[in-house]
Amino acid sequence: PKWVAHCHCPSCRRQTGAAFATYAGYKAADFVLTDGQPAAHQSSPGVTRRFCATCGSPLTYESARWPGEVHVLIGAMDAPEAFTPQAHVYVAHQVSWLRLDDGLPRYAASSAEGAPL
Repeated sequence: PKWVAHCHCPSCRRQTGAAFATYAGYKAADFVLTDGQPAAHQSSPGVTRRFCATCGSPLTYESARWPGEVHVLIGAMDAPEAFTPQAHVYVAHQVSWLRLDDGLPRYAASSAEGAPL
């Protein structure tokens, strides 16, 4: 992947039902699903979230904000431990009770939108 990061935004928390979501970002041209056809949901303007049409597991995030990228939830992968997170993004929205001391850079919004906190 181009990057791997933990996202703390409210939209990703709602989508996954977790305190944060961990994604691996790929160039869309380099990403291929090897089995099945996911269902899609427009979760907000310009955002498509795909999920397994059989079991409902969330799979990907695609946005007009990051054209040409597919963000894949690593929890849906066969070997999520193969993906080492590099940062926390949207920590301005992190739930107040979550305490993480993993030494990773933390960004108020996306890493493309400013320096680490």
